[in-house]
Amino acid sequence: MPYRFAVVALAAALAGCVAPTGPVEVTRFHAPELAALGKGTIAVEPAPGQNGASLEWRAYQSAVQRQLTLLGYAEPVTGTPSAQVAELRLARSTYRPERAGSPVSVGVGGSTGSYGSGLGVGIGINLSPRPAEQVQTDLGVMIKDRASAKTLWEGRASFTVRSSSPLASTSLGAAKMAEALFKGFPGQSGETIAVK
Repeated sequence: MPYRFAVVALAAALAGCVAPTGPVEVTRFHAPELAALGKGTIAVEPAPGQNGASLEWRAYQSAVQRQLTLLGYAEPVTGTPSAQVAELRLARSTYRPERAGSPVSVGVGGSTGSYGSGLGVGIGINLSPRPAEQVQTDLGVMIKDRASAKTLWEGRASFTVRSSSPLASTSLGAAKMAEALFKGFPGQSGETIAVK
């Protein structure tokens, strides 16, 4: 009997650790010639207007660099410029969705018949809690040839989770988004996909 309680308690604890997540929405574009992609050296650098010194940006830089290495790219030797550059753009925002409609509703009904008439009023109160706070992350990477500054590939990923989700943290969210962004690289140009 105690064994059954232990199994049930363990299952409940594990269920509490798993947070439901939505898919990462990914859109990618690339030049017709794909021969230059996935080889040579590449460095992940901040896109114009980005703070490359922030800890949050560096977490995404590391996750993107890891995915690029898995695709066949190499990191440049220190002090030498890379053949290609991956410009990384990151935006994170927190918001609380608005509840649709008023929390209080009033209904009026009436009837007439051979024995008289009646009138009724009903009041409905929405007791559901306010929608949970959400964290939205938008990640963009543009791979360019360093010498010509020509854009070879561009990808954008967007992901929204509850602020209480473990994936709202930078370290877990960065790995998930970078993996989704480069899944099936280079991808179908112009197509938007949902990666679970």
